[in-house]
Amino acid sequence: MTTRRPPLTVRAARRISATRAFARLAPRVVPALDHWVHRLTRGRVLPSTRMLPGAVITARGARTGLPRAIPLACMPEQDGTWVLVGSNFGRPHHPAWTANLLAHPDAGMNWKGDDFPVTARLLEGAEREETWARVLDFWPPYAAYQARIDRRIRLFRLTRRPAPPP
Repeated sequence: MTTRRPPLTVRAARRISATRAFARLAPRVVPALDHWVHRLTRGRVLPSTRMLPGAVITARGARTGLPRAIPLACMPEQDGTWVLVGSNFGRPHHPAWTANLLAHPDAGMNWKGDDFPVTARLLEGAEREETWARVLDFWPPYAAYQARIDRRIRLFRLTRRPAPPP
């Protein structure tokens, strides 16, 4: 069985996103652009989804308890769950949103313009290792991010919860 090569644009994005220069620039540009366009289009457009599937996650701040909305790349799974990767573009510290989900795992998710509640669970042990292997198949630059940092990249699985009654 032969595997199809990804399109040239995806191959180029993978190569560029694995660089240190991208890791310095992207955290300032990508989330801000995604957030602005997502708000402007009322949840219909998320520019970074041209390369990776993405969602906007709204979780309460770990310290403040205030809602924090952040656009994130995610890996949809066959069973209707999603995996979030706390890579922080290969920077040395965990992204703030991971602390928010650890403190307050019940969150909101906007997926392709649809809003619904989710519960986040930090993956550990064998489950994390199996998921990490699939994450690397999904987006190989995550391996470059992990190679240049000492911390272990956090993985979260998001599961949809029933909507609260009106």
